[in-house]
Amino acid sequence: MPRQLTARGRLTLLLTALVLAAGLALSVLTYLLMRRYLGRRTGFLSLTTTGGGPPPPPLPEQALAAGDRVRELALSAFLTQAAVALAVVTVLAAVLGRWLAGRILRPVRVIAATARRLSADNLSERVPVAAPADELAALATTVNGMLDRVQHGLRGQRLFTANAAHELRTPLATIRTAVDVTLDGRPDRDELIAMAHDVREAAARSQRTLDGLLLLARSQAGAGGPLRPADLSGVAGDALDAAARDVAARALTVDATLRPAPVSGRRVLLERMAGNLVGNAVRHNRPGGRIEVSTGTTGDGRSWLRVVNTGQVIDPATADRLVEPFVRGDGSRVHGEDGSGLGLSIVQAVVTAHHGTLRLTPLPGGGLDVTVHLPGGGGPPHPHPMVTTRAQPGGASGR
Repeated sequence: MPRQLTARGRLTLLLTALVLAAGLALSVLTYLLMRRYLGRRTGFLSLTTTGGGPPPPPLPEQALAAGDRVRELALSAFLTQAAVALAVVTVLAAVLGRWLAGRILRPVRVIAATARRLSADNLSERVPVAAPADELAALATTVNGMLDRVQHGLRGQRLFTANAAHELRTPLATIRTAVDVTLDGRPDRDELIAMAHDVREAAARSQRTLDGLLLLARSQAGAGGPLRPADLSGVAGDALDAAARDVAARALTVDATLRPAPVSGRRVLLERMAGNLVGNAVRHNRPGGRIEVSTGTTGDGRSWLRVVNTGQVIDPATADRLVEPFVRGDGSRVHGEDGSGLGLSIVQAVVTAHHGTLRLTPLPGGGLDVTVHLPGGGGPPHPHPMVTTRAQPGGASGR
């Protein structure tokens, strides 16, 4: 199998070929111009006699052809000298081309060497960005940006794995402790029933965590069926209906303003997104608090879903951390509270899978304003009237 040329070799060959082609073209053009110029030149030879002698004899034909011979010799000498000069220039072009190709490709070799030194345990090194700000500098900057994203993703993945392992280990430890304490002796029926309740609660917590992790993985992968027309107003209304019992239990007031908001998406993921937003608004609210749910479209054809709730005061500096798994409003980890601790993480994954945006805005008096923007649907929205309802404390609004 023939050995392929390196990028430096191909670039050297290209530069040498360009110089050779340019030299050949220049030599041929010069030769044609000289031939044309010499062909138009006329030589005169004047022979005179002195003292009134007889006229000179006519020139022989060999003398007449001497001019043509001189012209041909001049052109031949030019071709020889031009060939020698072209060979010298071509060799110099090859040498200089190889040196120049090495200088041009040096940043690429630096990038390749840096990439070879990187690994999953060492992503701190970056490619040096040298002046001037040309295409190679832009390439180095792009590679550094990619490495930053990869490092950030790996760090988040490790943190997520550690948190998930902790969340799954805690209920298992609870189960084992309950069993060990109960069976350390001769337990009666009441002790066995209490142990069974503890085991069931721990198993339910593990199930919620596993379900959340599975849904998060499906959301990040964009799974959930093909893209179909949907309406965020209907999805939000269904989420409010599903949360009606919890709303009544906490005596919350719900204001719903649901305008048509057509999108193209995966229905199961959109339902989970709306359900998590409404569920978080209920779970992290204060008794007798308020929830606002609204949908609509923007002037550029995008659809939005907004959920606002009262609750604890959230530091704006830590608001972005709410989308991290197992993190709550004060920036600490979730410990044993209702839910899996993956609510907004799943919402973020669903929004990303649908090429949308998620905005979290803490309210000064406590609570959170969550707004989701998604690309609008391909067709016109289904015409139905806007529904605006206000639920009294202890009730929830429908669509």
